[in-house]
Amino acid sequence: MSRPFRELTDRVGILRPLRIRDFRLLWTGMFVSMAGDGVYFVAIAWQVTTLSGRPSALALVGLAWTLPQVVFSLLGGVMADRFDRRRIMIAGDLLRLGALATIGALSISGRIELGHIYPLVAVYGVGQAIFQPSFTSIVPTIVPADVLVEANSLGQFVRPISLTVVGPAVGGLVIGLAGVGWAFAIDAGSFAFSALMILLMRARGVGERDAERSSMFDELVDGIRYVRRHRWLLIAMFAATISLLCTWGPWEALVPILIRQDLDGSAADLAAVFIAGGVGSVLAAILFGQRSRLPRRPVVILYGSWAFAMFMTAGFGVIDSIWQGMIVAFLAESGITILVIVWLTLVQRLVPGHLLGRVMSLDWMISTAGVPISFAIVGPVAEAIGVRSTLIWAGILGGLVTISFLFVPGARDPERDGTLRAAERARMFAEPSTAAG
Repeated sequence: MSRPFRELTDRVGILRPLRIRDFRLLWTGMFVSMAGDGVYFVAIAWQVTTLSGRPSALALVGLAWTLPQVVFSLLGGVMADRFDRRRIMIAGDLLRLGALATIGALSISGRIELGHIYPLVAVYGVGQAIFQPSFTSIVPTIVPADVLVEANSLGQFVRPISLTVVGPAVGGLVIGLAGVGWAFAIDAGSFAFSALMILLMRARGVGERDAERSSMFDELVDGIRYVRRHRWLLIAMFAATISLLCTWGPWEALVPILIRQDLDGSAADLAAVFIAGGVGSVLAAILFGQRSRLPRRPVVILYGSWAFAMFMTAGFGVIDSIWQGMIVAFLAESGITILVIVWLTLVQRLVPGHLLGRVMSLDWMISTAGVPISFAIVGPVAEAIGVRSTLIWAGILGGLVTISFLFVPGARDPERDGTLRAAERARMFAEPSTAAG
């Protein structure tokens, strides 16, 4: 590693994890694949609204994408704690590559129909369900505890740059110049690159337990029991279920409709709204990454930033220009970024490593259980009361529900029962290990 790079990582806390070779490879691949996902979000919205302008059409695509993630996430978590996490992530990348390449080919040939899109985005969702638990649980195995906050902050720095800045910008440009099918093709290629980067990693990321000690079902039950014993985990997961039920479908299905139909926007305008949200995420991640530690009351910060982001959904219901939508997206994504950094760091620090994959998959399954329902109901609701009214009520209800869970007994246990302080003390006495590897 060059001296200028090491000096830069000494000064900028959020860059410290990049000294570690496997982390650099992991996040190089993730940057490219998430940029491809940013292309996808613009492309799928444009493709579906071109085939059908009804809100229910885009909502059904969202349902087909998220339902497999709920169904298969537990399997992905057990696999993450039992097998080589690196190979599982590669398998998830290849599934998504195949699905998106097929959508791209159909679109380029002019034969794409809504009936093709539903099953293919379902395969895409299966790939994501397999990939995500292994990705989240491999990070603490390649990054030492003394830079875990910085690693999660860097993740939330890279994620919005790729997902909501670079990706949408490329997507809008490619759709305008070459057509939507080529945007899907570029997204497919991004997953090939991600799989290659993961293949080059040295760490295998196998769960700490011997895979032959118990059955996969027994290991799944162990993970469920752990979450049940730790109420703060279960409360946050169910809070996410209700919160995302209120807001995810309206955000994903109605904002593109609002931009395209109400505001007469282009694909570039839709991309601009996504990009503004990405800028908010980047700034929030930089500020948090310089801290190198959690705030004094992390659970309060978690729920506060979370509720703020949900309330911002209502802002889309009152905008009358693209620049106003950009401000709303900027504020919303800033809050979501703070939420994700705090949540991931708490879970990675307090949950034993051999259970982390299962806990993260339970988090994904429970948290997103309301998302397919959200997509299922948002179309009929929007057609009944209007796109703007649906966004306003979704934001109000989502924010109120989220903040109310902070006051459920047990929600703030890590702040109050000493477990977080004990974990912080253990981290302080642990030998730092930020070598390049």
